Amino acid sequence: MARSRSSSSSSKWRYCNPSYYLKRPTRLALLLIVFVCVSFFVWDRQTLVREHEVEISTLSEEVNQLKNMLEELKSVDGDAVKLIGEKKDLPDEPIDVERRQKVKEAMIHAWSSYEKYAWGHDELQPQSKRGVDSFGGIGATLIDSLDTLFIMGLDEQFQRAREWVANSLDFNKDYSASVFETTIRVVGGLLSAHDLSGDKIFVEKARDIADRLLPAWNTPSGIPYNTINLAHGNTRNPGWTGGGNILADAGTEQLEFIALSQRTGDLKYQLKAENVIAELNKTFPDDGLLPIYISSDRGIGSYSTITFGAMGDSFYEYLLKVWIQGNRTSAVRNYREMWEKSMKGLLSLVRKTTPSSFTYICEKHGGSLTDKMDELACFAPGMLALGSSGYGPADSQKMLSLAEELAWTCYNFYQSTPTKLAGENYFFHPGEDMSVGTSWNILRPETVESLFYLWRFTGNRTYREWGWDIFQAFEKNSRIETGYVGLKDVKSIPTL
Repeated sequence: MARSRSSSSSSKWRYCNPSYYLKRPTRLALLLIVFVCVSFFVWDRQTLVREHEVEISTLSEEVNQLKNMLEELKSVDGDAVKLIGEKKDLPDEPIDVERRQKVKEAMIHAWSSYEKYAWGHDELQPQSKRGVDSFGGIGATLIDSLDTLFIMGLDEQFQRAREWVANSLDFNKDYSASVFETTIRVVGGLLSAHDLSGDKIFVEKARDIADRLLPAWNTPSGIPYNTINLAHGNTRNPGWTGGGNILADAGTEQLEFIALSQRTGDLKYQLKAENVIAELNKTFPDDGLLPIYISSDRGIGSYSTITFGAMGDSFYEYLLKVWIQGNRTSAVRNYREMWEKSMKGLLSLVRKTTPSSFTYICEKHGGSLTDKMDELACFAPGMLALGSSGYGPADSQKMLSLAEELAWTCYNFYQSTPTKLAGENYFFHPGEDMSVGTSWNILRPETVESLFYLWRFTGNRTYREWGWDIFQAFEKNSRIETGYVGLKDVKSIPTL
């Protein structure tokens, strides 16, 4: 029995003895094959585990980065977002309701006079009570007011205007129109009306006028001419520019033409407008500052003024807003990069007055600076506030602080005159703070728009109060029986 158990045990363990396989080559080969297969399987599993661990680690890092970015955005925009989000749940203050109604009444006052005396014309001249066709007779005021009528709930007025657009608007005019002005007021006005109302007639009309403007882009560089005849397509730049194109004109069609391509599915509008930015980007300077005159032939700047005021302003504004319009994606990253370069340039132009330390933006002529700032440049506080959220926390706060400082200066453009209305531009001299240069006021909106942005971003009601002050000054000095008029001299109280 013992010998039998030993024999059985030896039989079991013989498979572990190498000599067993050496005497049997077939079984040895099979064993090697099994060993290799098992080894490959184990190695493959370990490799997969390691790759999986690397992927998990990478994803964890990306998640942490996104969390950090989210926290940064919250720290920058949190208060503004919270205010906007909670505003619906807060009851309106009685004073806000009263002021809102007064602003609406002001719109009704101006619009009713336009309807009565200038219906279908481009502008109303309130004192002579007649309409004039300063845009060739395409109802510029009517089209530019469509979105305001809709937003204010003036439904009857909006419907009458809509019927005029559908049945009477005709762009076949023998008139040399400004490509820039026609784009922002007419193409933009029609697209805004469509987006608010959903009425496709506005897109059809926007496409009609855009098709008439497109030949202006047929230049060697693709940078459009300033003017084009709406009926015949003849193009030119005005002689007073030295034959060059105006920077703000060339760089302020992108929002409207991209939007038109999105709503029609026809890319030709977007491609024409975006090519301008691509062309300018080829030689874009490190400080992002371009002169106000650009060659339509070569696509480069001429020796001329650099300014955030007249003829330069909206080029910089549109770089930022196209980036926002494009949902801040990589497809529009070049716009943001160009804008940030331009903001570095803007910082190089910032100075402060004495004795009150008002912050202002200089103009640049060659290598020298001029201590002058247009009221038009008061769009900059709103632009800086809007663009601040694209930076990290430190730079974001720096830009927002600069926006607030410039807004204080722009508000004082108004407060520093007897009428409490701003002149067209201001000069800054040591020890004198600011003085009016060109003293007329033509009802420009830039300062009030910036105050609105800052109220939205900061929640500080002070900006609403400043806006109300300016509105009251317009009511007091510019309102007449048949609408609103500009002032020849903001330093002199008018007799209305």
